[in-house]
Amino acid sequence: MDTDSPSPAFTSPLKPIRPPKIAPEREALAGWLDYHRAELLSKLNGLTAEQAAQRVVPSLTTLHGLLRHMTKVEFAWFVAVIEHRIDQTGEVAPFGWPERKDGDFLLDDDADLAQDVERYLAACERSREIFAEVALDEVRAHRRFGDLDVRWIMIHMLREYAQHSGHADILRELIDGTTHS
Repeated sequence: MDTDSPSPAFTSPLKPIRPPKIAPEREALAGWLDYHRAELLSKLNGLTAEQAAQRVVPSLTTLHGLLRHMTKVEFAWFVAVIEHRIDQTGEVAPFGWPERKDGDFLLDDDADLAQDVERYLAACERSREIFAEVALDEVRAHRRFGDLDVRWIMIHMLREYAQHSGHADILRELIDGTTHS
């Protein structure tokens, strides 16, 4: 990346999504998850790649790192747990997980925001495809939590996004004073 000139400002490729107010459970869960996915990307709107990678808190947490983290989370829950793909094929998880601690936040691997946005969008689409093929009552085994149904996993994903979107709000305000309602 050329450090002499700033990168162009980011614009989310996702349009704001309104989750359904009245819907069957499956549609409501999927709608709320897509809402949170779009919200996370919206936190980057107007920032350069350099700003998105800026550390404004003592931890490794950055807006770019949160995007990568949620890419990993999408993979961990939908591909590794629901689809069991990692066990069947040996598919490699993003950013060196689980062997590389904090690989999603380190940004030391020539991290490129545009490429990581594309990777995130692809991970979300893959998760949607996996979710479309399973029932909410199907049970999956998790190495730490034990047996879980897909419904629990979807609710957990909503919690993950809500938590990290809150982090993103704080980071964004510290970077340029922008607040989101």
